[in-house]
Amino acid sequence: MSVEQQKPRARVRAAELVGRQWLNTGGTELRLRDFRGKVLVLDFWTFCCINCLHVLDELRPLEEEFAAEVVTVGVHSPKFEHEADPAALAAAVERYAVHHPVLDDPELTTWQNYAVKAWPTLVVVDPEGYVVHVAAGEGHVEALRSVITEVIAEHDAKGTLHRGDGPYVPPEPAETTLRFPGKVVALPNGNLLVSDSANHSLVEFAADGETVVRRIGTGRRGRADGTEPEFSEPSGLALLPPQLAERVGYDVVVADTVNHLLRGLRLADGHVTTLAGTGEQWRDGGDSGPGPQTPLTSPWDVAWWEPAGGVVIAMAGNHTLGLFDPVTGHVRRFAGTTVEGLRDGPVEEAFFAQTSGLADGGDRLWLADSETSALRWVEAGGDGFQVRTAVGTGLFDFGHADGPADRALLQHPLGVAVLPDGSVAVCDTYNGAVRRYEPATDEVSTLATDVAEPSGAVVVDGELVVVASAAHRLERPVPPGVAARLVEGASQQVKRPATEIAPGEVELAVVFTPPPGTKLDERYGPSTRLEVTSSPAELLVEGAGVGTDLTRRLVLADGIEQGVLHVVAQAASCDDDPSVEHPACRLTRQDWGVPVRVSAGGPSRLPLVMGGLDAES
Repeated sequence: MSVEQQKPRARVRAAELVGRQWLNTGGTELRLRDFRGKVLVLDFWTFCCINCLHVLDELRPLEEEFAAEVVTVGVHSPKFEHEADPAALAAAVERYAVHHPVLDDPELTTWQNYAVKAWPTLVVVDPEGYVVHVAAGEGHVEALRSVITEVIAEHDAKGTLHRGDGPYVPPEPAETTLRFPGKVVALPNGNLLVSDSANHSLVEFAADGETVVRRIGTGRRGRADGTEPEFSEPSGLALLPPQLAERVGYDVVVADTVNHLLRGLRLADGHVTTLAGTGEQWRDGGDSGPGPQTPLTSPWDVAWWEPAGGVVIAMAGNHTLGLFDPVTGHVRRFAGTTVEGLRDGPVEEAFFAQTSGLADGGDRLWLADSETSALRWVEAGGDGFQVRTAVGTGLFDFGHADGPADRALLQHPLGVAVLPDGSVAVCDTYNGAVRRYEPATDEVSTLATDVAEPSGAVVVDGELVVVASAAHRLERPVPPGVAARLVEGASQQVKRPATEIAPGEVELAVVFTPPPGTKLDERYGPSTRLEVTSSPAELLVEGAGVGTDLTRRLVLADGIEQGVLHVVAQAASCDDDPSVEHPACRLTRQDWGVPVRVSAGGPSRLPLVMGGLDAES
């Protein structure tokens, strides 16, 4: 059977909400009992995670629609050490416009109490305090709406539903010229163009980086084109070659991240045109075609790269690189498989992990691969484009350590720039540092520290200009002539605990129950798909590969005690209404990178809940 069927199960009482502090409550400490009478939606998230940011946006209309009956609580369970910093979390809550209470869970206590295995995970608790639904990943809006509607109806009839305002208290607003800026590019006239992400606009500064020349954009979230354009958290900026810009009628390509669009900016008059993307997030299926007809997913950075013949797009939302041709207006996938991880080789087989920074290095395109804390590059060869890694080992190792590149460590870098001598500057975002990689010696060093979340950089007249995102300004943290220094920092690992599993044979069970009022869509063949790989690849003797059954027999290799299982699952469900000729259908998709530890006492079944409740838990 391709889907875990729901069986009668005991009701499970929701666990207490335990953490260090609460945000967005006006200082009030909350307990689970404070939500009695409400439908409670727990959103387990971490602010580095692009899928978590997608869910924040998906929840907004539901929060508005059910404002009187539903309370959303964000449970922030950090992946990286920097995310456990309470000041960094408070900044992220503002940066991403989180308008509900947030529980700071730095030790992953509440995460473990709810047996969460993936960021993001949503848990619905009914007004009497029982868990009624779990969903991992994004794209669950319609399922949540159906579940919430049923829960409201049931508890309205029982008299256990209490309508009214929730406990959200907005913080005091802050105002600065820039608010959490993302990237910077040098313009032909010597000025600097900055993506002012939280102000949903672009700002052109004079060469000093402080004098505002003009603001491009109304400051409102939106997607309007023209000379009064709207953006939604724009990030990457790529300047086109002059002759090409003259031909296509715009000078700068903008990664309009939350709109899932590429925009074209004409510098002469500030006119903006939509180049690619539909405004809807890519879920699955075609990701190649005419720009305005092809969906994108969270384009985070862009770079013109001559060897590829177009603008490369860091498609953070699905762990791929896209390629946009300004002349034809077409976009296609350039690299990656959508599996999150770190794997080198031919571009069509490589794994990426939320690539967030790009830099043209001539024969190499440099990449900041944030979730693997890696510096990587793409280069052309006789057998096609290849992906290589300079620094970084995988999804769960990070730190601040210099020296030989194979032992150096970064922490969630978001930006990269090529220096005049051919070395590479890395915006080592969560270390608050600017690092340097020297290809000739394969060594890593530190250029500057105490930079507030550097996210982008550009070289101007030989000097590095850095976007200090959390300080809301541009900085020049590396004075001319300052030598690099070595930092012997400690290596760290993600706090998320590994999942214990038994040696030998293990059953992998992806749990998915179609939402109320829907059924699996099997009109055109199997409605589910499961892809399993592992790091190291040798961990799996049997069970790797693609199939249509959401339950899979895995056989683990002897002698390998730990690794990561990469699991990508999807299921298509449609409205179950016989009177409708063309029912609405939705694709649910989730990918997990599950760190596992093989031990004799571990369970022989690994359940991963994509939607519903695990009947065997």
